[in-house]
Amino acid sequence: MSLEVRAVDESEFPEWLRVRRVGFLVQPVVSEEEVADRLPHHDLSRVFAAFDQGRMVATYRSFDQTLSTVGGADLAANAVSGVTVSPTHRRRGLLSRMLAGDLAAAKERGDACATLVAAEYPIYGRFGFGPASWLTEWTIDVARAGFDRRWSGPTAEEGGGRIELADGAQIRKEGPALHRRLAASRAGITGRTQRGWDMGTGNAYPVEPWTEPFYAVYRGDSGEAEGYVAYLADGKWNEGKQPHNTLRVRDLVAVTPAAERALWRYVCSIDWITQVRTGYRAPDDLVPLLLPDPRAARVLTHADMLWLRVLDVPKVFEPRTYATEGTLVLDVKDAAGFAGGRFRLDASPQGGTCTPVSSVPDLVLDVAELATLALGDESAVRLAALGRIEEATDGAAARADLLLRTSRRPWSMDVF
Repeated sequence: MSLEVRAVDESEFPEWLRVRRVGFLVQPVVSEEEVADRLPHHDLSRVFAAFDQGRMVATYRSFDQTLSTVGGADLAANAVSGVTVSPTHRRRGLLSRMLAGDLAAAKERGDACATLVAAEYPIYGRFGFGPASWLTEWTIDVARAGFDRRWSGPTAEEGGGRIELADGAQIRKEGPALHRRLAASRAGITGRTQRGWDMGTGNAYPVEPWTEPFYAVYRGDSGEAEGYVAYLADGKWNEGKQPHNTLRVRDLVAVTPAAERALWRYVCSIDWITQVRTGYRAPDDLVPLLLPDPRAARVLTHADMLWLRVLDVPKVFEPRTYATEGTLVLDVKDAAGFAGGRFRLDASPQGGTCTPVSSVPDLVLDVAELATLALGDESAVRLAALGRIEEATDGAAARADLLLRTSRRPWSMDVF
């Protein structure tokens, strides 16, 4: 019997949440309070499910998102989330059907791209997605880091300013502007809605047990907020009555180098803290080189983070800026037909133009490989060496790197 794929209605939404939990191996129990809290924030026309004889066996949703590109402009993105297929219905093309319909609708709306955070690496490349940003998490051995443990605040030599404790309400008030400033200076940042700020600071129904974090804000000499950190700490002591507490950074946003340095120094200087877990950071974060002894930071996780699917090549490459002036002709292959074609990119530090052409290409590549280059993270020379792109013109990959790569790697800080 054929499987039906369609949008769910309000009466089916509780079951959609339950089946989604099953797919992610989370306790399959959904309360009325959770349904009431989540329903107003889901556009049901973009909440899909697959049904087998009336039984829901797969879930999928998408929503509008902004994504910062190089130079600070925002791309209109179709964010994909909540994707599950029940273990009884794998390998039946359900994800392909749900994703194909949603991407076609996003293309019709005029979205530049689609985004997702992949639970497993091998799934999404065949749909034209490629990893556009990566993450790293470190654990810092505070005793070995080399900081002066008597530190009580930033000095003039360290950039001045001050650090003050705060609460969730203050972060909800000052955090959005800081986040927008960060997105204007760093590619890969996905937009945060008011709903996101509420959930991130405990001002919404807690799906999981909520533990209120500690908050600290860094202010420059003018008194303006330039960054904040949210963190948790455990209360472990060893048998010798010595503290052995781990601090876990939940969120750290800094829009100036002085703020970034001061906030990391702060979390490494709190009494009783012996280990700091940084949370998911950009691979080129100031940690570990900020530490007097960088060996005190050990990598816990290094993995792909944001996956990007280009839906419109000009809409992705025209809003961004480029390191220098130059021209590339890209021959983009897209089996799904959304973004294929041959495009001439005329780039400069002020921006670019990207137009369809029929001239000889410089690079021939699949749309998934194009996604890895779009935010400046990957090297075209590296992809050519891997055999994943074709250098049709000698030296084109090196020219692409000069144009496309960025001095700081893109960073996507939020799972969605």
